[in-house]
Amino acid sequence: MSSNKKIPHRLYLTEDQMPKQWFNLRSAMPEQPDPLIHPGTLQPLNVPDLAPIFCEELAKQELDGTTPYIDIPEEVLEVYKMYRPSPIIRAYELEKALGTPDKIYYKFEGNNTSGSHKLNSAVAQAYYAKKQGLTGVTTETGAGQWGTALSEACSYFGLDCDVYMVKCSYEQKPFRKAVMGVFDASATPSPSNTTEAGRKILAETPDTTGSLGCAISEAVEAAVKSGGSKRYVLGSVLNQVLLHQSIIGLESKIALEELGEYPDVVVGCAGGGSNLGGLIAPFMADKLAGKKDLRIVAVEPASCPSFIRGKYAYDFCDTGKVTPLARMYTLGSGFIPSANHAGGLRYHGMSSILSKLCHDGYMEAVSYKQTDVFEAAVLFAKRETILPAPESAHAIKGVIDEALKCKETGEEKTILFGLTGTGYFDMTAYEAYLSGAMTDYIPTDEDLQKGFDSLPDIPQNKGI
Repeated sequence: MSSNKKIPHRLYLTEDQMPKQWFNLRSAMPEQPDPLIHPGTLQPLNVPDLAPIFCEELAKQELDGTTPYIDIPEEVLEVYKMYRPSPIIRAYELEKALGTPDKIYYKFEGNNTSGSHKLNSAVAQAYYAKKQGLTGVTTETGAGQWGTALSEACSYFGLDCDVYMVKCSYEQKPFRKAVMGVFDASATPSPSNTTEAGRKILAETPDTTGSLGCAISEAVEAAVKSGGSKRYVLGSVLNQVLLHQSIIGLESKIALEELGEYPDVVVGCAGGGSNLGGLIAPFMADKLAGKKDLRIVAVEPASCPSFIRGKYAYDFCDTGKVTPLARMYTLGSGFIPSANHAGGLRYHGMSSILSKLCHDGYMEAVSYKQTDVFEAAVLFAKRETILPAPESAHAIKGVIDEALKCKETGEEKTILFGLTGTGYFDMTAYEAYLSGAMTDYIPTDEDLQKGFDSLPDIPQNKGI
């Protein structure tokens, strides 16, 4: 229900209203996601197992399924205050253009130099690496948002930052590399000849455009071979990342309550799960507790449909098969998606938390073709004056479809979605769409089977 007062176009919380703790969604789940397991022993991993890969404090957060709230370190809060709280915006002009009775709100996370929500976790992970006394971190990036955010965070805390960027995105978005360079990070197109994993992938598929799975393999190898001076950090998928991103949903809930609103539908783009998991965290907790009845919708590209067409199975998180096994909706670590422009949504798997919630029926998923997504992005840009990132545009397409359904039925709903970032580094994609050169690719069942054939042959996957 909404109040009678005029709802502003933009609402900014004060610094004092910014959450001082992250919310751990797993603590509210009736059943925990299946644990990470060792690919050799098939036993659940513990903190010492993860310590050679992750910072110790992050490894603890990764495995903690019971602590509801975790204090945000003061040093992290001080950085957050430079760009947070982020605004929640009423999409009045989009509502008018659609002629919908719905009230549409979006949480805008692009109002920082990285241009996306990724900085929320990058700052936290860089802080914990610095606190542990490391000299640097390694990572992968798809569209470049995570690599940009991490380079900024590492520069602030005085850490080296080695980024392996998916090759097709590296070539499509040269200015992302330039921004990383401003913050002293190194960016390498992946797969590369600098790691054993990269050389193996290139030997098998020399013309590959790369994937997040490939880049993860290289980044993990570089961290493990650093002699203990560096650790690997990840921008999505992991439990720790969804924890840090919960600040998005927590701020959204505070702002909507101030406006006298509560969403009937929450929509977010889904690649690995960081934005979606963070946005829905407090609302999903209400749903799980039976306090509210709302729909939660994940939107993914038809070219990489983990939720829609994937298998709920244990799989490697990377193409080189050097990471632990996670149970998730996956297309197989061997799946190489088409070189679509939504680079941040090209991961073969999905967050274990979100996978479990979807599998148990607490959320739903839809997928869209790339040209339909960009049509929605252009409409949004014209009406709301923000050029959205291609990843965010998937959520926009989902919201438009929801709003048009309500236009037909006459229902009045409150819809919240995450505008994860801006698209100013994605002009090659927009140019392709506007010129008519953009094409849609939807993998066939045969294409997907190649990825499924790479799933681990272990007892936990029998019958899948």
